[in-house]
This record gives sequence, C-alpha cells and structure tokens, in this order.
Amino acid sequence: MIYSVLTCVVGIMLIVYFSEKLVESTVGTSLHVGLSTFLISVIFIGFDPENLALGSVASYEGVSGIAMGTVMGSAMVALALALGITALIAPMKFKKVPMQIPLIQVGAVLLFGGLCLDGMLSRVDGMLLLLGYGLALWYLIYLGNRGLDIRPTGEAAEALEEGKEFGKWQAIGLLVISLLAIIAGSEIVVDASSDILAGLELSDTVFGMSALALVVSIEELAREIPAALKGHPEITMGNVIGSVLAFFLFNAGIIALVNPIPIGSELINFYLPVSLAIVLFVTSLMIQKSIGRWAGAILVVAYVGFFLWGYF
Repeated sequence: MIYSVLTCVVGIMLIVYFSEKLVESTVGTSLHVGLSTFLISVIFIGFDPENLALGSVASYEGVSGIAMGTVMGSAMVALALALGITALIAPMKFKKVPMQIPLIQVGAVLLFGGLCLDGMLSRVDGMLLLLGYGLALWYLIYLGNRGLDIRPTGEAAEALEEGKEFGKWQAIGLLVISLLAIIAGSEIVVDASSDILAGLELSDTVFGMSALALVVSIEELAREIPAALKGHPEITMGNVIGSVLAFFLFNAGIIALVNPIPIGSELINFYLPVSLAIVLFVTSLMIQKSIGRWAGAILVVAYVGFFLWGYF
C-alpha cells in the first residue's frame, strides 16, 4: 500500500512538472507557426494538460470514475476551493464583467450535464463537447474583435514569456518529450490508484472526485491567490472561466473520444447537480462584480461537502 502511494506521488510529480513544460513548448511552437498572442492567450487560459492526460489514460484503461474525477472533481477544486480561499484572503471586485463571459461557463456545464443524463458519455457526445469548446473559443475571439480585452494572464502569460525563448526545433523537441513523460506519468498514477482503491475499499468515482482530483489540481490555488492579492481579480476570473471550458468541454470531449464513459447514478444524482449549483453561484457573483469573504466561505464549505459526501 505504501509503495503504491509513493508510486502514485511520483507519477503525479512527473505529470505536473512536464505539464508546465508542455504548455511552454506548445506556446513556443504556436508562435513559430504564426498564431497570434491573442489566440494563444484565449486557448491557454485555464488549460490543464495534467488532468487531460490523466483522464484520457484512465478512460483508455476503463477506470471511468477517475476519468470523470479529472473533469468534475478538478473543476470543483478551481471553482469552489481555490476561488473560495482566494476570496477569503482577498475579496474581489471587478470593474467590468460583460455578462456573456460568465454565462458561457453555465452553457458549458449544461451541455456536459445534458449529454450525461442518458447514463453514457459516448464518442458522439465527445465530438459535441469539442464542438461546443470550439464555438466558445470562436465567440471569445469574436468578442475580442468587438473590443473585449483578453490578454495573456496568469499561467498563460508566464507560458507566453517562456515560449518566446524557445527556438523552433527546441520547442518541438520539448513538446514531444513532455507528451511522452505525461503519458508515462499518467499510466503510473492509474496503475498505482488501482492498488490504493483496493486497499482503501473505495470506489474509483469517490477516489477520482476527491483525493486524486485535489492532489492533481491543488496548483489552482497558486494560480488564483497571487493575482487577487496583487489587485488583479480579472486574472482569477479568467482562470476560472478558462478552467470550466477546458474541463467540461475540451477535456471531457477528449476523454469520451478515447473511450465512452458510463455515467453512474451517483454522478447524475449528486456530483452533477452540485457542480451546476456551484457554477451558477460563481456566475451570479461575477455578474454582480463582487466576490466577498462571505461568498468565499460558502464556496469552501460547499467544496468540503462535495469532497466528503462520497465517504458517507
């Protein structure tokens, strides 16, 4: 059991480290092929390759609970835990929030939830989710052309700066190495998780939604808190919205294409409604242009309930 835990930790460290390198090398490659910094910024705000890789491998191995945990569980870390703690430390006020922007994330969760209601996330559903992600990106670019200022922020800004330092072939080489390392790390985590699940007598859904999602996505705190403390809540908002689109549309779409995912009753009866409720709550706060400490406390309590529910 201890060996499995240590192996899982090593796999997660491998995934997280090379996920950062993947983002940097992808940005560097994109710059060399002529993509605009605006488009790169839109794509990489909230981009989370570690969850995508882990979810895809879990889907391929048939561990659907872990695959869904990298979608809903990780999204709740970003929306409830990280945003809640950030608001407790540094309450946020926004000068300008176009209503269309936060409503996009509601549409993303509604589309995902609607496709899950039949008990199976099929490959056709996966294509619909990816289509939805493409349309969301197109709409953000459309708004950008109409004057919405979407600039490199948070990890996207850091990756953009790092990406500029790479030569073309250096960026491509690092991209390939990072992909291979992430896939290897994901295989290690999924294999080790099977032993941990057997030892703890947990379902893969509970483990994926709680412990594994928290460990893999805890870096969301490092993305959101510093921006709010420095007086840039719009960076935090960009990360939250980008994360919702990435998790519920892009990641879920890729995972379903790899292997159709059965959706258990606990997902439909608990995890999906709670996820939608939290997204609606966060959206209402963004529309009101304020996320106070009281809201942060509600979000943290909601995440604790989300985390512990499976154990009871």
